[in-house]
Amino acid sequence: MVRKLGVMANSGSIFTTLLVVVVALLAVSAENEGDKIVQSKEEFVWTLDHTNFSDIISHHKMIVVEFYAPWCGYCQQLEPKYEQAASVLNSHDPPVILAKMDTTIPENAALARNYTLNGVPNIRIFRNGGKTVHEYKGTRETEGIIAYLKKHAGPASLEIKSKEDAANLIDGKKIVVAGIFPELSLEKIQNFTALAEDLRVDYDFVHTLDAKLLPRGGLVDKPSIRLFKPFDELYADFEDFQLEAMQNFIEETSVPIMAILDDNPENQQFVNHFLHSPGDKVFLFLNFSTDLDAFKSKYYDLAVSYKGKEANFLLGDAETGKRALQYFGLDTDQAPLVFLLSMDGTKYVQRHVQPDNLASWLKDCKDGKLKPYLKSQPIPEVNNEPVKVVVAETLEDMVLNSGKDVLVEFYRLGCKYCEEFTPVLDEIALSFEKDPDVLIVKIDGTENDIPRDLFEVQGFPTLYLRSATGSLSRFDGNRTKEAIIEFIQTNRGTPAPSNFVKSDLTVSEMAQKEPVKDEL
Repeated sequence: MVRKLGVMANSGSIFTTLLVVVVALLAVSAENEGDKIVQSKEEFVWTLDHTNFSDIISHHKMIVVEFYAPWCGYCQQLEPKYEQAASVLNSHDPPVILAKMDTTIPENAALARNYTLNGVPNIRIFRNGGKTVHEYKGTRETEGIIAYLKKHAGPASLEIKSKEDAANLIDGKKIVVAGIFPELSLEKIQNFTALAEDLRVDYDFVHTLDAKLLPRGGLVDKPSIRLFKPFDELYADFEDFQLEAMQNFIEETSVPIMAILDDNPENQQFVNHFLHSPGDKVFLFLNFSTDLDAFKSKYYDLAVSYKGKEANFLLGDAETGKRALQYFGLDTDQAPLVFLLSMDGTKYVQRHVQPDNLASWLKDCKDGKLKPYLKSQPIPEVNNEPVKVVVAETLEDMVLNSGKDVLVEFYRLGCKYCEEFTPVLDEIALSFEKDPDVLIVKIDGTENDIPRDLFEVQGFPTLYLRSATGSLSRFDGNRTKEAIIEFIQTNRGTPAPSNFVKSDLTVSEMAQKEPVKDEL
């Protein structure tokens, strides 16, 4: 499975973890090309919006942008740290520019959606006039932001000229990709440099003319890549300098046979490689203080038996992985717990698993013998309000196969736009109360698994109409009672009652009255 080189501006990614945001800076780097854009010298964080975003990004070789919302508590906590980092990085040679964009301004929303699929705050590093966009993967502390961006403002690959250089750059604690060039090959050097530039956020890159300077591995007589890692076989060599081939080699080789999730921060980088790796992912969560000895060797042997079979394994401490468990609707008191996330998104869970049952359970999952796991809130015991509550376990019966025209609101608890929309949705439900063919429902989009192949939910609230004939329509207009009723009547699969009073405005006319706001 090949991941495209670069993260282009209009793409998004799955399983991405909560990432940090950074803010804009004062002067234009001496390296920047094109006309300089003037910014007040007293402002270290630049403010971007829909009128200047493209122009400013296009004029810089590197600029860091924080996408934020003023009401967001995490954004408020980050703001002073981001500003402090910006003031320091302003003096870096060359200066590192930090900027910010308010995602709640309607005119900014369309731009922001390209970079905020995981919510706010979200920091992106734009390079080469915006041709390449990287996620910021550092901390949200001032010193961490400064150190991370200083590193990424320098060369993508550092040269090793001595054994002392090698000892400083290849420390045995992280993955380092070395380009070895005993003979000069312009094409291979250019490809290696392009790879280093593209993957510099995730890996350290070095290059040398002499393999004997490196801490492990033998001499080579032609250009080669040597990946150093602090696990498994410690290093691996590769000779194909085609971009996709190099990237596949790095992705596959940088995933441990068994990644470890614990309180050691040095292991987090390997967990990240595991999470972003292709193939099925198997998680085993234990209480490390009581269960580790009983499970570790059996689980490792299982991981070895699946090596090269598109399956990767993680062994995690249940308390350390508490947030990950909660994300999937699970809890620490269910450990020892094994969890499979397949490539197609199907999930399987076995709570309170025994060490001797791991292999047979995984084989049954692979053979399709087990029922998939569905993250779902409990089915409501009472569901008699005008707006019905749907959960993952009832979505199929109440929405997809109900035989009715069903308006679905995907919402998030605590979302201010959802709260503002609640009385409007109640009024809409009351308007259709005597129409037996129309159902108005809502589902918490963060607490229930949603079929992503049917519903694209990137912000809240999001509205869809599933008609009685099976067609699916997304509402993108102004969220007023009149506009949504008109939307339902226009797209429903059953005839509207003759006594139903329609709005005098069309959907398009209503949509022009006020722009829509979503919470990401």
